[in-house]
Amino acid sequence: MHELAVTQNILDIVLEHARRAKATKISRIYLVIGELSSFVDESIQFYWDIIAKDTIAEHAQLDFQRVAASFECQECRTVYHLNKETIFCPNCASSRVKILTGEEFYVRAIDVET
Repeated sequence: MHELAVTQNILDIVLEHARRAKATKISRIYLVIGELSSFVDESIQFYWDIIAKDTIAEHAQLDFQRVAASFECQECRTVYHLNKETIFCPNCASSRVKILTGEEFYVRAIDVET
């Protein structure tokens, strides 16, 4: 259900930017979503189809770009991608890791018509 709130935030953001650009239509929205986020593309799309109705973004296509999770070991400085079985460093097995990518969630760009 938290996708409803974030989808509403997306709509608010793109409508505000479209208003500033004096746009008459929003045709495409580019979203960046990290692998570690709990957001589900299909749920966002579902809520989008409901809440964007009767706005200039009603028929906008959502473009989802997923970002893979990557980590840096704080012991040996190894940089690695998420292993579905563990987040421990594959080089030294340390659990002291820093998340480098994978938590993103933002609107990268919008296509509008003026």
